[in-house]
Amino acid sequence: MLKIWGRKTSSNVQKVLWCCGELEIPFERIDLAGEFGGNREEPYLSLNPNGVVPTIEDGDFVLWESNSIVRYLVNKYNGGRLLPGTPEGRGNANRWMDWQLTTLNAFLVPIFFGIVRTPEAERDPAAIEKAVAAAVPKWQIVERYLEGQSYLAGDSFSIGDIPVGIWAYRWFTMPIDRPSMPNVEAWYARLCERPPYREHIMIPLT
Repeated sequence: MLKIWGRKTSSNVQKVLWCCGELEIPFERIDLAGEFGGNREEPYLSLNPNGVVPTIEDGDFVLWESNSIVRYLVNKYNGGRLLPGTPEGRGNANRWMDWQLTTLNAFLVPIFFGIVRTPEAERDPAAIEKAVAAAVPKWQIVERYLEGQSYLAGDSFSIGDIPVGIWAYRWFTMPIDRPSMPNVEAWYARLCERPPYREHIMIPLT
């Protein structure tokens, strides 16, 4: 059985859990990192020298990096329904996976840490407001690309929706002032209808 190392509240672990849910892949998950610790010591460092989560063990094969894991699972476990049928469509889906890592994270992590990981009495409202203002243009990119289509890579759900969708839940759950973006809101509503999203993503933020 596939083994997944990492706490269920980690956004990167959640990508893998959500993908497994969509593909109906059975797995065993081991609590690690955060309040559980263990990620900066052996035996975990022998699996992932970076000391972060997630890592998977699939038989004798070990893999880390969340987006790479999602791609691997789709390729191995008959995940064709999570990939568009054309090279252009697959390139589009993969683009959003990379964009989440290279661009979106940098704008949303400060908001998340400023609200969720900081006690209320210690929060800096001005810094949070500034971070939200900086993140809005990034969501407006998503808004523009969703015009006339249901999902990020077209009219069907794909791997491109998973990394950005993880952060959509945080964006819409955190107590912040968000401008209206009808396309993003409709896309998020569609994600919320998916059972694996409700099970693995729509949980309390920590």
